[in-house]
Amino acid sequence: MKTLSLSTTDVAHLPSWRKPIALLVLMTFALQMAFSTWIALLNNFVHDQAGFDGADLGWLHSIREVPGFFAVGVIVVLWFMREQVLATVSLVMLGVAVGVTAWFPTFGGIMITTFISSLGFHYYETVKQSLELQWIPKDRAPIILGWLMAAASAASLITYSTIMVAWKFFELDFNTLYMTGGGLAIVVAIFAMTAYPQFHGPTVQNTNMVLRKRYWLYYILQFMAGARRQIFMVFAAFMMVERFGFEVHEVTALFLINYLANMVFAPIMGGAIKRFGERNALVFEYAGLAILFCAYGGIYIFGWGVVFAASLYVIDHFFFALSIAQKTYFQKIADPADIAPTAAVAFTINHIGAVVLPALLGYVWLVSPAAVFGVAAAIAVISMLLALCIPRQPAPGRETIFRN
Repeated sequence: MKTLSLSTTDVAHLPSWRKPIALLVLMTFALQMAFSTWIALLNNFVHDQAGFDGADLGWLHSIREVPGFFAVGVIVVLWFMREQVLATVSLVMLGVAVGVTAWFPTFGGIMITTFISSLGFHYYETVKQSLELQWIPKDRAPIILGWLMAAASAASLITYSTIMVAWKFFELDFNTLYMTGGGLAIVVAIFAMTAYPQFHGPTVQNTNMVLRKRYWLYYILQFMAGARRQIFMVFAAFMMVERFGFEVHEVTALFLINYLANMVFAPIMGGAIKRFGERNALVFEYAGLAILFCAYGGIYIFGWGVVFAASLYVIDHFFFALSIAQKTYFQKIADPADIAPTAAVAFTINHIGAVVLPALLGYVWLVSPAAVFGVAAAIAVISMLLALCIPRQPAPGRETIFRN
């Protein structure tokens, strides 16, 4: 099909599958398919094939977050490449790196493939956040973002189900599974490149780095969210392997339950954010996460069992669905022309803690895993206090409760 350039306000004549929201769903599906393959196999792959301990895993995730820290570089790339093109190119990069992961089962090899896949992942995520806020109307954003999260969960659900069955019943190896997940993502990305018009939002985006004083609360919330979520991603799943001896199909089954729950609850959470507002949604999320991280620490202090730990892991994902509220909060307070550059800046801010904490806390983990989760609980409490600074009706000029 011939590539066209269309405004997102002029797509009514297109079939449903060629509209901007459909493209976002397709690209989200491709991203989650590749990333879910990588993450579902990761803990067992590095433990069994490369002999990683908690410190090694911390370094791995610190390296993985370096491209996120430099996501501000997306602004420079966008001088030469449209956001939609960069999104599909990033998906191809991610797919290639995931596909060859098992070819390099050494500390150095895993670090290199992880860095390349992460570059694709983080540049895609930066652009995706910008495109979402440009292409989705404000009044529909919480609900549509909830459905996009559900689509991501569906991709993960399919991927985890396939891996669980393939590993348990067909005894496929790491290499076959990694190549399949990465290869399928490449195919989907190429289809997205060739089958869709080039869409553009109603407002021309600034192409310089944007740092505005009135966005200060959003920046801090992004920083805290990156630090808190990284602790969960690195250490919660590794706990299931190290402490409870989970195998690949068991870790995958746990992920499967999580994403099945997200498919159901993410749209509901989007509706709740629309009804109760970003302030209430984020306060509820952070309060719940603080309690959960304390409970994670209790597993090591009081010796609570595997069923309790697995239940916490599932409940954790329920709360993370409310993170949509950060995006819609920014959409409400932002100058429309600031969305693309601010997405890049915010993604970099989000990854400051993500680069530093995994490596540092990896060494803490060797001494006291409970202390690692205690740090996460403290971050969640601080985030809750910050969320209380969001006004009930955020808007330009009313970004925090301190501005009326």
